[in-house]
Amino acid sequence: MKRTLLNWLGLLGLSSLLSYTAAVVFSPLAYPGYDWKSQAVSDLSAAASPSLALWNQLSRLYGVCGVVSITLVCLFVVGKLNKTICLGIYLFAAMTWVSYVGYAIFPLSASGFAGTFQDRMHLYVVTTSVVILSLGSLILIMVGGFRKGQYPSLAFWATGALSCMVIGAIGSGLAPKELFGIFERFSVFSAVGFNALLGIYLFRGFPQNAGNEN
Repeated sequence: MKRTLLNWLGLLGLSSLLSYTAAVVFSPLAYPGYDWKSQAVSDLSAAASPSLALWNQLSRLYGVCGVVSITLVCLFVVGKLNKTICLGIYLFAAMTWVSYVGYAIFPLSASGFAGTFQDRMHLYVVTTSVVILSLGSLILIMVGGFRKGQYPSLAFWATGALSCMVIGAIGSGLAPKELFGIFERFSVFSAVGFNALLGIYLFRGFPQNAGNEN
């Protein structure tokens, strides 16, 4: 396959994942006492967090590369995959944009939940929207991918990402507070990782079993 610029730009999704991973792994170095097993990732980028400057440096490619990659995926799949998969990808793109813009406008004011307007918008509006869009998009991609075996590999990865999100959500709610951070990372990395995966599919031109059934 001869790759076009559009295909090569799919690697921006992988750049987004690497940038996010670096921020999650190394930002705690600037946050004395941070416990990754019990604290949320968003604590590292809270407005009053001591690690905010380092987080912003390390995550510089995360947001912009992620939204560019998934937007290009949306453009590429038009007319190439069935409508169910396409709708799922469009919803996933909407989730990525909501996450990128929403969390930038409404970061946590401080570690944990201080109860300010900004914190309520972060948790109840942005996070709720991200969760709903994530679940809906992955379910549609699963259904469209498994249908008549049109795109089983993509459906398989969507199933894995959805499973990680569910494990993260259930674990975050039921596990002891000392383990909250572990389960929360299942959720956040499943979304960022799946975005990178879609970018890799774009790089490869979505070659495997792509169907045109409407």
